[in-house]
Amino acid sequence: MAKQIETVSIIGLGALGILFGHHLSKRMAPGTLRIIADTDRIEKYTKNPVYCNDEKCNFHFVTPEEETGPADLAIFTVKFGDLEKAIENMKNQIGKDTIILSALNGISSEEVISRTYGWDNILHCVAQGMDGIRIGNSLRYENMGMLCFGDREPGIISEKVKAVEQFFLSTNFPHEVETDMHRRMWGKFMVNVGVNQTVGVYRGTYGDVQEEGEAQNTMIAAMREVILISEKEGVPLTEEDLNYWINVIKALHPDGKPSLAQDIDAKRPTEVELFSGTVVRLGKKHHIPTPVNQFLYDRIKSMEKEF
Repeated sequence: MAKQIETVSIIGLGALGILFGHHLSKRMAPGTLRIIADTDRIEKYTKNPVYCNDEKCNFHFVTPEEETGPADLAIFTVKFGDLEKAIENMKNQIGKDTIILSALNGISSEEVISRTYGWDNILHCVAQGMDGIRIGNSLRYENMGMLCFGDREPGIISEKVKAVEQFFLSTNFPHEVETDMHRRMWGKFMVNVGVNQTVGVYRGTYGDVQEEGEAQNTMIAAMREVILISEKEGVPLTEEDLNYWINVIKALHPDGKPSLAQDIDAKRPTEVELFSGTVVRLGKKHHIPTPVNQFLYDRIKSMEKEF
C-alpha cells in the first residue's frame, strides 16, 4: 500500500512555487505545507505578501534551520542557478522516506539533486501547460497546467508514484502519471528550447508563436534541432512529439509569456544555458549543426549584457 503524504515542503517562490503553494495551502491542514525560505525572504514576504490571481496567499514559512522533521514530499521550484543552495536549504526537510520532485526546467536537475540525496526517492517530473505571469510577488494565470511525473526506470509505476498520485487526487492537483519520463522530459526540454527563447528574443507573447509567421517558424526550427540531438542521446523524439507540444502551446493564454521572456522583461539573468546553451554543446558533441539555437543563444546573451 502506498504511503500517505501528509506534509509537503516547497522551496522557490517563483511562478511555479506560488502556483503550487497557493493551490495546496487551501487544501491541506494548517502547518502541513511548508514554504522554505531564509529569514530575509520571509521578512520581505511578510511586508509584501504574495498574491495569486489577486488572492493573498496564506503561506506557512519555515527557515532552513528549523527542526520540523522531514516532509513526506519535497518539491523544488527554484531557478537552476539557485538549485545548489536550495539543496542545502532543504536538508532538514528531506529524510530517508521523503519523496522528491523537481519542477525545474532543463534535463539535469534530478541528476544534481541525486548527488546529495541519492536516486532512491527522486521521481522524474516536468511542469507543463502553465501560463502564469509573475510581477514582483504577484502571479496571475489562466491555465494552471499540470505536473507530469513518474519513475526513473521506464515501464513501471512504483509505490512512490502511487503515493504522489493519491495525494494529488486528494488535493485536486492537476497531474499525469507517465511511464516513460525520459521521453517526456526531452519533449519538455524541446518545447522550452523553442518557446521560451523565441518569445524572449521576439519580445512577444505566446500569441506570437501560436500563429503562423517568423516567430513560429523560428520556434519550430529550434525544436527540430533538439529532435536531431535526442536521437544521438538515446531518447529519440519524433514529429509526433513536436506536434503534441505545439498543441500544448496553442492551449496557453495568448497574452501569457514563458519564464525566460519574463526574465528578459524584468532584466533578470535567464536560463539560456539550460536551453540553447545545452543544445549547442550537445550539437558540437555529436557533430550536428545547430544554427537556430546558436542564433537564439547569441541574441539572448547580447540582451543580457544590456541589463
